[in-house]
Amino acid sequence: MPTTSEPQPEPDGHEDVQRGVDRLAARLDLSVLVEDRRGRPVWWSTRGPVDGTRVRTILNRRVDTDVARAVRTFDLAHAVAPVRTPGIPELEMWARWCMPVHLGDELLGLLWVLDPEDRVAPQDFPAIVGCAEQAAGVLARAEVSRRDVALQRDQLLRVLLRGRDPEAAAELARLERLAPDARVQVDAVRRGGWALADGFRAHVAGPRPHPATSGAPLPLADLAEAVRRARVTLDVVRAGGLLDPVSWDALGAWRLVVEAPDDLPVAALHPAAETLAALPRPDLMSTARTVLDLGGDVAAAAEQAHLHRTTLYHRLDRIEQLTGVDLRLGRNRTDLQLALWLVAYRNSRAEEHPSS
Repeated sequence: MPTTSEPQPEPDGHEDVQRGVDRLAARLDLSVLVEDRRGRPVWWSTRGPVDGTRVRTILNRRVDTDVARAVRTFDLAHAVAPVRTPGIPELEMWARWCMPVHLGDELLGLLWVLDPEDRVAPQDFPAIVGCAEQAAGVLARAEVSRRDVALQRDQLLRVLLRGRDPEAAAELARLERLAPDARVQVDAVRRGGWALADGFRAHVAGPRPHPATSGAPLPLADLAEAVRRARVTLDVVRAGGLLDPVSWDALGAWRLVVEAPDDLPVAALHPAAETLAALPRPDLMSTARTVLDLGGDVAAAAEQAHLHRTTLYHRLDRIEQLTGVDLRLGRNRTDLQLALWLVAYRNSRAEEHPSS
């Protein structure tokens, strides 16, 4: 491994801190690393062998989750002098010294000195503390800058969530150092990205996009449409749509339902759906939906609905009496199936978005 890090261009003072870290490592003849409060290495200087934890931190540009959890048990945040932490063999973590990087009461990061042989002496403490204090100023400026960027990002996201806005998209791309033609997806499962309302997160799509609730990537200017697609997709799932994966791209015939105009009466697709939906109990409507979704397979429908086949036949007869439709015959079954989907979809939307 190299003896020093190779930092990219950073805010003023970054290179001065790197030189300070190098001097401290040379004085102690031990490896030194400063991480920010999110566990990302910022400055480091390597002297001799290092443990597995240090190697992974630098290569992965973050602290392992298990290591971070172990470090929290040491309660280092309020220390005012270097603290020696024990080795943890199962995490490939040697004993080391830690000095919190503070500005006032705010914890900005941690300075670590690898020292498995306990070579650091009390007379070395002022140099360690001084290096941490030097890092604190730069990390504090970087934190202010990060917060400013986050504030600007949130403002631009609010604009984009109101509707298509190429100018806001271009400004967001510049702020986040994205390509001008950056594309975005909205997902209800994947972590990371930009946090949005209702548990959604927006992700900038790479060359090989992940499956996402909103489907294929859209231009950044169309973030609002990506959110709409993600929300509609979840409404379909709540309406009983079996999507694999749970994605706008997997809607299939449900696209006809979700794009139906709000003023389209259910009866315009098939009046039987309106008749079944108006019944005080949902048994017959759910039975009709199950039979139709299974292509008229009565045996499969009885099994899925946990009904005796005689009970199912009785319900089918009752449905025919009320609507004039025999679900075992192919005529008009597609129309009725789509109509029942539309009922379920509109009910799902009304329950999830009562004000819309």
